[in-house]
Amino acid sequence: MIHALLDTNVILDALLERLPWSTEATTIWQAKLDRQFTAYVTATSVTDIFYISRRHAGREKAWQVVYSSLDQLSVIPVGSKELQLATTLAGNDFEDNLQVACAMSRQLDLIVTRNLSGFAGNDILVITPQQMLLRLGIDTSSP
Repeated sequence: MIHALLDTNVILDALLERLPWSTEATTIWQAKLDRQFTAYVTATSVTDIFYISRRHAGREKAWQVVYSSLDQLSVIPVGSKELQLATTLAGNDFEDNLQVACAMSRQLDLIVTRNLSGFAGNDILVITPQQMLLRLGIDTSSP
């Protein structure tokens, strides 16, 4: 069983149906619901998800997105250990480093994101949504 951290952009693409990325993201979300892998989100990402969702789709939709995330994803707590580790990682973006630190602290297999460059130089596998679908054996090439 794959244990994967879903980056904020993938969650938002799925739950806000953000084009052109929503097809892959919703397919990943469905695979998670079908128990093809275990999906995680960091506690700090949930606040980002609310903020971005509210700006994109309004307060009511933002709460729906947060409730879906909390109900359907395993939440990784963020404590001083993860924050300290994030400060030592190779990436230039503290938020991305914190995602990596949380994934490492839970010994997850990988991170799924559209922003590969933000996670470069770290010791955890980082893949795109398309690569995740391939790992799960889901073919998205046919209409």
